[in-house]
Amino acid sequence: MPIFFRLPGASDDRMRLITALLIVYIVWGTTYHALNLAMQTMPPLFMNGTRFLVAGAVMLAIARWQRLPWPTPAQWRHSALIGGLMVFGAMGMVVMAQKMGIGSGLMATVVTTMPMWLALWTRWGGERVPVTSWIGLGLGVMGAAVLALEGDFSATWLGALLAFGAPLCWSIGSYASRKLDLPAPAMASAAQWLLGGLMGAVTAWWLEPASHSWSPLQMSLTSSLAWLYLVVMGTLVTLNAYLWLLKNASPALAGSYSFVNPVVALWVGVALGGEVLTGQVFIALPLILLALACIIYGQPVWRWLQPRLGLGGLRRA
Repeated sequence: MPIFFRLPGASDDRMRLITALLIVYIVWGTTYHALNLAMQTMPPLFMNGTRFLVAGAVMLAIARWQRLPWPTPAQWRHSALIGGLMVFGAMGMVVMAQKMGIGSGLMATVVTTMPMWLALWTRWGGERVPVTSWIGLGLGVMGAAVLALEGDFSATWLGALLAFGAPLCWSIGSYASRKLDLPAPAMASAAQWLLGGLMGAVTAWWLEPASHSWSPLQMSLTSSLAWLYLVVMGTLVTLNAYLWLLKNASPALAGSYSFVNPVVALWVGVALGGEVLTGQVFIALPLILLALACIIYGQPVWRWLQPRLGLGGLRRA
C-alpha cells in the first residue's frame, strides 16, 4: 500500500477508502486549471514528461527507503506498458488536446467515458459488474454532460481524436494495473511514472521544437507553482490514491472521479476564474449524486428490490 494510506489498524479500511475517494475527487478536479497555468510558460509534452520523471524519482527514493526490492524483468515490462498507456499516452493526449484549444465542455464530457470503458474491460475479463454500477455510470455521464453544456464544445479533428483517445488509454492502463504482476505499490508507482515520464520527455524532444530552447528561467511564478502542484498533489498524492482504489474498490467506484471532477472544476472556476453558475448545475448535481448512490449503495438496495419487483431470478450484468 502506498505510504500515504498507511493508517493504523485494520478497522480503518473504510476511512482509507473515503480518504482516497475524497483526494481523487477534489484534487483531480483542480488539475485542469493547474495544467492550463503550467502550460502558459512550459511546452505541454515537456511539462507532462518532467512532471512524472520528478514524481517517479521521488517515489523511487520512498520505495528504496522502505527497502522494497527492485522490479523483476517481467514487472519492468508490465510497468512500462501501464506507464506508457496512462502517463505517456492518456496524460500526454489530455495536455495536447487542451493546448490545441479543445472546448472545456467537450473535454469534460469525453473524460466521463473512462469508467464505462473500465467496466467493459472488467466484464470482458470475467468479473461481474453489478447492474446498479452500470446504471450509476450512465447517470454520472448524463450529469457530467449536462454540467458540461456550460462549457465550450469547439474542437479541431486532431484535438477531438486526442480527447477521445485519452480515456481509452487510461482505462486500458487502469485495467492492466489490476491484472498484471507488479512490484510493491511504491516501487510500482516509481517504475510506471519514471518509464512513462521518460517516454514523454523523449517524445517532447523529438516532436516539440519549443522544448529544445526552453529554459527554467522562462517559467513564471504562477506556472512554477502550478507545475509543483501537479507533481506533489496531482501525481504523488492523488495518482497513488487512484492506484490504491483500483486494487481495493470496484472499477465503477474507482472511476467515479471522472464525473465528480467536473463539479469540482466548476467550483474552482467560480472561485478563481469569476465564472457564473447557471440553472444547469442544479440539474447535473442531483444526477451525479444519484450516480454515486447507485455505485456505492446500489448492490444492497438491488438485492432488497429484486424479490419485491419479481426480479429474483435476474442475474446481474
